[in-house]
Amino acid sequence: MTLYSWFVFFLVIQIVHFLGTWKMYESAGRKRWEAAIPIYNAIVLMKIIGRPTWWTILLFIPVINLIMFPVVWVETLRSFGRRSTVDTILVILTLGFYLYYINYTQPLNYIADRDTAPDHKAADTVSSLLFAVIVATIVHTYFIQPFTIPTSSLEKSLLVGDFLFVSKMNYGARVPMTTVAMPMVHDTIPLTKKKSYLNWPQLPYMRFPSIEDIKRNDIVVFNWPVDTVYKFRDKSGLRVDKPIDKKSNYVKRCVGLPGDNLSIKDGLIYIDGKELILPERAKPQYSYKLALDGKTPIDFETLFKELDITDPAGFLDDQKRDTLFISALTAAGAERFKQVPGITSVTRIISKGAEKSVFPHTKDWNQDNYGPIYIPQKGKTVALNLETLPFYKNIITDYENKKLEVNGTEIRIDGKVATNYTFGQNYYWMMGDNRHNSEDSRYWGFVPENHIVGKPIFIWLSWDTNGKGINKIRWDRVFTTVSGEGQPQSYFKYFLFALVAFFIGEYFWKKRKAKTEI
Repeated sequence: MTLYSWFVFFLVIQIVHFLGTWKMYESAGRKRWEAAIPIYNAIVLMKIIGRPTWWTILLFIPVINLIMFPVVWVETLRSFGRRSTVDTILVILTLGFYLYYINYTQPLNYIADRDTAPDHKAADTVSSLLFAVIVATIVHTYFIQPFTIPTSSLEKSLLVGDFLFVSKMNYGARVPMTTVAMPMVHDTIPLTKKKSYLNWPQLPYMRFPSIEDIKRNDIVVFNWPVDTVYKFRDKSGLRVDKPIDKKSNYVKRCVGLPGDNLSIKDGLIYIDGKELILPERAKPQYSYKLALDGKTPIDFETLFKELDITDPAGFLDDQKRDTLFISALTAAGAERFKQVPGITSVTRIISKGAEKSVFPHTKDWNQDNYGPIYIPQKGKTVALNLETLPFYKNIITDYENKKLEVNGTEIRIDGKVATNYTFGQNYYWMMGDNRHNSEDSRYWGFVPENHIVGKPIFIWLSWDTNGKGINKIRWDRVFTTVSGEGQPQSYFKYFLFALVAFFIGEYFWKKRKAKTEI
């Protein structure tokens, strides 16, 4: 929906509210016109139902308002003596239109000083749960979101089974574009195969001011731009066109910023002709071939545990067993294998031939030898022709919603002949550290700014499915930071110390308080 569409929709809602409640406003001692003034009418309504004025803000927060509207409907009924269970059910099932019936057909007896406390324990419980859901949804949407690492594309930096806290504030919290959705779930309702949202209506892209800009080498959570799967890891083949904020969450390292010229040579990334220097915590992995002499026994199981090799490995020829293929190995791991007796050579595999699966699918590039490619920057203009169009087609049609027509050599955008194009937002280039086992920008192109979710900041738990007993928890990764200099350090022991100190302090405080009261 455009801003104009939303303006019209907002006015319609105000008209619906006025027609259904103006008599109630008058019965409560207010003026009829007060029910018609946008926003002001909500403030007045809070006074009528005896609720704090700040509730008005909650009515305009996407998703939160889906919880608040039924609450306000019920509170409005109760302010006029309609407290029965039937009344409550009817106003919710009719999406508030039951108020019309009360407004026009029933005597209105306003209760000015009604007791807003819950009538019984069950009502008190429901009220507490609603408040908890609202607070949790606000935190989840605008501040901190939990996230689980699903794949090994950032292996060694982030592991499968890492549970993260992702900050929405660092890059600026994005206002939900999908306005009708279940709170605190993504695209699918838990334990079901049903989507958790409605595609309409959609808010335009908006974002709160950021604490920082995305920097090169930052690990970033974003919505997968080309997502069409029903849900993440779904193998049904069902295609779904999702709203931006309901596309599958991905996490990669940002290796290219808006305005950069990026290229990959023999697996190494270059920005504007200079090799990209990764941070110390980044451990890029590549595929390797290990040649064996076939005579010396080698304890690969111990070596794999020592080097923490988790991706697949195996002999290229099970009969000869003279060459071992390892799909993901760090440079340090390769050097370690070179020192092992019985291994005659360690060779990094570098793709040479053309791979049409890599973006933009028109060049003789591959995952290890790629580009150069320009990463679009907001406000910058590029030449547009049949050769450059494959780079920017998705941007024009999918990400910036322009109508594109190609007739021979003629390119039209929104009906006008176009020989160049000016970008409406910034774009980023995201890649995994596990270079040969990562579905990233090399395969589907740029990540738009409006797809950015947040910055992983903290690992609060790390779960190893292959571990046994207490060792299923990777204790050295619990309570570690994601970014920073040097090797990760666990702050779990400090957390435990603080927790023990809190309980001891609370015990003595309560004991002292009890003595004082005596």
